[in-house]
Amino acid sequence: MSELRQRYQEKVIPAMMDKFGYRNVMEVPRLEKVVINVGLGEAIQNPKAIDAAIEDIRTITGQQPVVTRAKKSVAAFKVRQGMRIGVKVTLRGDRMYDFVERLISVALPRVRDFRGISPWSFDGRGNYTLGLKEQLIFPEVNYDKIDKVRGMEITLVTTAENDEEAREMLRLMGMPFKPH
Repeated sequence: MSELRQRYQEKVIPAMMDKFGYRNVMEVPRLEKVVINVGLGEAIQNPKAIDAAIEDIRTITGQQPVVTRAKKSVAAFKVRQGMRIGVKVTLRGDRMYDFVERLISVALPRVRDFRGISPWSFDGRGNYTLGLKEQLIFPEVNYDKIDKVRGMEITLVTTAENDEEAREMLRLMGMPFKPH
């Protein structure tokens, strides 16, 4: 069992039950999945960019990503329907907890001038999205093997009913929010 999952069971559940008055352990919000998405506008001119992004995401997550395709044609961006324009991966279970643990304890502290992440990036339904500017903050990525610095979007999907519950759950799990 990962350290984060153990912390969730030992500290987060009792603290959440006290604060929000849950009567049953199953009412306490939990992480459902983590979705990592890399949008590649450059893939229109350079189709090999998709392969490099797939390799980066596979290295970071330990799971094979899925190629995302354009739903509509957009003439202004020279995008046709069905073109490969990004990659994404969905993590659940132990892989999800391991990834979030590495994100909190290893990757985020490596961000330049890091003072914490925004506590306001919730969607109103208890899901949190975090944008990263470069894949190099993950120690698994070899600096010499990357062709280009790419950003990614990490979405933490929770079972929380609202943002306040999700924010408190993530804070108790160790997410380094900026003081507001």
